[in-house]
Amino acid sequence: MASTILSSISDTAKSAMGSERSKKVQQLAAETKDVHDKSARITTDYGVKQTNTDDWLRVATEDKTGPSLLEDPFAREKIHRFDHERIPERVVHARGSAAFGKFTLFESASDVTSAGVLTDTSRETPVFLRFSTVLGSRGSADTVRDVRGFAVKFYTDEGNWDLVGNNIPVFFIQDAMKFPDVIHAGKPEPHNEIPQAQSAHNNFWDFQYMHPEATHMFMWAMSDRTIPRSYRMMQGFGVNTFTLINDKGERSFVKFIFTPELGVHSFVWDEALKIAGQDPDFHRKDLWTAIESGAFPKWKFGIQVIPESKENDFDFDILDATKVWPEELVPIRYIGQLELNRNPDEFFTQTEQVAFCTSHIVPGIGFSDDPLLQGRNFSYFDTQLSRLGINWQELPINRPVCPVMNHNRDGAMRHTITKGKVNYWPNRFEAAPPAKPEEGGYLDYPAKIAGIKARTRSKKFQEHINQAELFYNSMSPPEKAHMTAALGFELDHCDDPVVYERINSRLAEIDLSLAQSVAEMVGGDIPQEQKRPKHNQTAKGLSQTEYAPAEPTIATRMVAIIIADGYDAIAYNGIKAALTAAGALPFTIGVRRNKIWAAGEDKNTGKGVVPDHHLEGMRSTMFDSVFVPGGAKSIETLSKNGRAIHWVREAFGHLKAIGATGEGVKFVRDACDLPGMSFSTSGDVVDSYGVVTAAKVQPESFKEALKMAKGAKDFVDAYTFAISQHKNFDRELEGLSSMVAY
Repeated sequence: MASTILSSISDTAKSAMGSERSKKVQQLAAETKDVHDKSARITTDYGVKQTNTDDWLRVATEDKTGPSLLEDPFAREKIHRFDHERIPERVVHARGSAAFGKFTLFESASDVTSAGVLTDTSRETPVFLRFSTVLGSRGSADTVRDVRGFAVKFYTDEGNWDLVGNNIPVFFIQDAMKFPDVIHAGKPEPHNEIPQAQSAHNNFWDFQYMHPEATHMFMWAMSDRTIPRSYRMMQGFGVNTFTLINDKGERSFVKFIFTPELGVHSFVWDEALKIAGQDPDFHRKDLWTAIESGAFPKWKFGIQVIPESKENDFDFDILDATKVWPEELVPIRYIGQLELNRNPDEFFTQTEQVAFCTSHIVPGIGFSDDPLLQGRNFSYFDTQLSRLGINWQELPINRPVCPVMNHNRDGAMRHTITKGKVNYWPNRFEAAPPAKPEEGGYLDYPAKIAGIKARTRSKKFQEHINQAELFYNSMSPPEKAHMTAALGFELDHCDDPVVYERINSRLAEIDLSLAQSVAEMVGGDIPQEQKRPKHNQTAKGLSQTEYAPAEPTIATRMVAIIIADGYDAIAYNGIKAALTAAGALPFTIGVRRNKIWAAGEDKNTGKGVVPDHHLEGMRSTMFDSVFVPGGAKSIETLSKNGRAIHWVREAFGHLKAIGATGEGVKFVRDACDLPGMSFSTSGDVVDSYGVVTAAKVQPESFKEALKMAKGAKDFVDAYTFAISQHKNFDRELEGLSSMVAY
């Protein structure tokens, strides 16, 4: 009886609730549209059906791409709506870190430009550089696989110059009109807001296939470039093609490049995944700590220059943002240095409120007809209005260091108080007139333009695979292996067979063996033929293995020293002093965070060592190397600690340098004793796949004057050289790293 009554009540309640729900459903139905409606066609917000939403209206011919036209209402509406989708967080590049610094010019580029920042070697130009990820929200992790922003604000004497770039020299799209689409496809899928801050999903890869122009960029995105070890170890690129104009009125095309003096280094994928959970702020803290400790990051600043007369001398269009200018064809001319040397005082007012615009240029620098740049010039200014308001350029972090005067007035949050009787030009007082060119006024280059108004692309803009293959061909064997694994991971998260089968097919246009390996992992038909003849060409400067520091260095490298009671104090103190002298950052990791006592140390009179962290409070992923000093009692304790063993195995799996002395050699050997590995059994130093051991060491073995070199006979020299190599990729190529469980 009770169950019958309850059932009756329940049915009545459900009926009532259903009735109420149906009212709401009916109310919402009038506002609901189905994107999968077969009769649906793209229209403007005011209802006009559109025939092309991929190409901005521009002046063009069959062979020449000209400037984009401001009159295009469809492109402006699409970009305008996209720019205002979210407030106040940035739509893209929301997750950022930044620092102040300086730009120093070593060689004048007066032969190609009149810009003071690039010609006056006596200047020291202040800068503010903001690094960022692209897809994630402000709360996402630093180490996700993603393109990184590299935006520099130069506070020049002639006004602000914003070089808004990435750590990759190309982009997914050729035309800015497609920007809302590529970001919508990369962001979390609209029906469930999943996944956050990653491209491993159906919509992203659907877009990649549907837009062959994105092929080159997605190969870069699947490379190690998108899981950088540090912001300090990334290249920066202006991406777009700009122009330079010299005092003679001669114009050249230019690309801007920043190359880090520490070299270009990356995580391995497992490492990046774990750090995303263990320390989501890893890159932010890494940058902050380096600057606070006085290890100022530095980049060489270079330009690639093509005279206007040679614009059409290449088999690709130099205005195409999906293409690189191979260094063999257009060498990089390094003319300056960028250094970061001061952390922000407040995150919000500086890092968060800084605003960049590609349209911010100074005399001597100009725009090209690059269709991506043309749209960015509209978009960046527009989006700042939504995020910060009309007076965003008066915020302290955005304000130029040179005088500012014009007849703009009022608006929300206006800071400037302008005295005077007029706020227009011309005026009866001739107050605040325009500047003459000889006074430093910006003079637009009088470029000749001929063509028709059309939504079209030139012939060279229609080839998309050559440079994708060039990039892949130029990778080192480890980088190729990492790209294969990255594609396997990404496409494994795509549950729509149409998506991953199409990408398998696209990869077969680049390299058949790559396509077959990926298809084997992710499913679908395995391609049996190369779908396009390979050119088999390579180019320098594409593999990041080519960017080692001029001299081996371990500056700012973080090294974990693992100890327990009874550790060898001579080895511990010696390696710590040697690492510190070389600019590395040693950290003591103990079985506890309370005092650890050395072998023979009296607990009543000794000082002991207070570790920086204990084994469970920190993991090997946070460090560039692991060192285990000897000490019989210490090693006995560590050998019974599964986490300590895991530390060494994980560092081994992540290809990091591992050092051990005395009894520590046996501990390391037991953790990763694999076929082909060798370990020291005497005073001789053995370097086996970056695992450097010396079974017997003396106090004089630990010196502070290092001579890092491959094959060094001295333990400290050999071990620090192994650290300087960042990773031991031979360990991976020989299959050793995959034999250890980590």
